[in-house]
Amino acid sequence: MKVALVGIGKIAVDQHVPSIAASDEWDLDATVSRSGTVDGVTSYTEIDTMLAENLDINVVSLCLPPVPRFDYAAACIRAGRHVMLEKPPGATVAEVHALQAMAEEAGVVLFATWHSRMAKGVAAAKAALTGKTIETAHIDWKEDVRKWHPGQDWVWEPGGMGVLDPGINALSILTEILPAPVHLRRGIVQVPRNRQTPVAAELSFTGGVTASFDWLKQGEQLWEMTLTATDGTAVQLKEGGNRCIVDGADQSLAELGEYPALYARMADLVRKGQSDVDLAPMVHVSDIMTLCERETVDAFEW
Repeated sequence: MKVALVGIGKIAVDQHVPSIAASDEWDLDATVSRSGTVDGVTSYTEIDTMLAENLDINVVSLCLPPVPRFDYAAACIRAGRHVMLEKPPGATVAEVHALQAMAEEAGVVLFATWHSRMAKGVAAAKAALTGKTIETAHIDWKEDVRKWHPGQDWVWEPGGMGVLDPGINALSILTEILPAPVHLRRGIVQVPRNRQTPVAAELSFTGGVTASFDWLKQGEQLWEMTLTATDGTAVQLKEGGNRCIVDGADQSLAELGEYPALYARMADLVRKGQSDVDLAPMVHVSDIMTLCERETVDAFEW
């Protein structure tokens, strides 16, 4: 299938382009970006021009930041194209619901991707916890924004989510593997005095679940969660979900990496004519921004 990639930034170059290139199911046929391009691929600066000139492209993968994404997705749906949304799928829950309705009416596939759910150890963790009751769970998701989003001011602006941009990856795994849903009870988010979005968060959910997010972690990056069930089963996910340990034993891992697995899933959805839009991780982020106390901290500068 021919796919167009929109938003040629760091995530597109690091993950989407090589995943498409390595797949026998996909052909990267066009890009849309104000500045970025991919060698050997036809490039455009306007989405409407690409859609008008490439009628044989039936899938568009949107990798641009969440705030402008709705208008691009809506244009693609109106043009009868299937749409793949990088996480988070939009700037608000309501706008993604609107895209769902549009896609259903147009008869096209909409896929709200959560790449961390495709980490190699997540399926094993889910299997180990199926049918059990969680007693306690803790998430440590701590990374360096200067390494992963260098100079990208949009992450600090409304809709950029700040530390909840990586934090939603942890929440996407949590909502995938928990046997029963949980909701936020309380929390504190720290917001730099010169920015609009949080740089850190301490969160407490129902069901004994807690989380600690930090965007200023230097040195070794930390993406881990530990869950214990009432029957004593202990599950650890490390390396962003790519390593799963159950009761002290490493588990067998899924074969595909995160983004190759996303594109395999999208190909399957298109063949079946089915959409996949799970907004549970985004609902948690919305709750965090609504319910948490806000603490002003030192200014952030690149």
